[in-house]
Amino acid sequence: MKTSAGLLLYRRTPKGCEVLLARPGGPWWRGKDAGAWTIPKGEFKPPEHPLDAALREWGEETGFPAEPPFLPLGDAVQKGGKRVLAWAFEGDCDPGAMRCNSFEMEWPPRSGRVQSFPELAEVRWFPLAEAAARINAAQAVFLERLRQHLA
Repeated sequence: MKTSAGLLLYRRTPKGCEVLLARPGGPWWRGKDAGAWTIPKGEFKPPEHPLDAALREWGEETGFPAEPPFLPLGDAVQKGGKRVLAWAFEGDCDPGAMRCNSFEMEWPPRSGRVQSFPELAEVRWFPLAEAAARINAAQAVFLERLRQHLA
């Protein structure tokens, strides 16, 4: 089973808690919205510690700092079988300042043409209720666990 680790950034506002979600980059995700958003995350393999992997992926995919304390949010298994471990941390950032790494893939399929795409197309702040409607369904549990922790 593939395993990923990621971070969920949250901030408190006068209107309530907001979380920073990411829309994956690449042609498969273009134009997708509800259910397509995710926490910034990436795969890892032991002996790398999951939180170390989450911090590495956060830096590679957003370019933003991540400061402790990190609240464990447990894990969730996505539809395709991937296990995701998550931690939340409080902070703030300007989504427009995101700096993201890229990946290469053959596109269009069977064209022989390799193109480069950003790992993340964008990051955006969402109130918890709206985030729950946009995030990958399996990851919605992380939002609920965060909400319970902040209550």
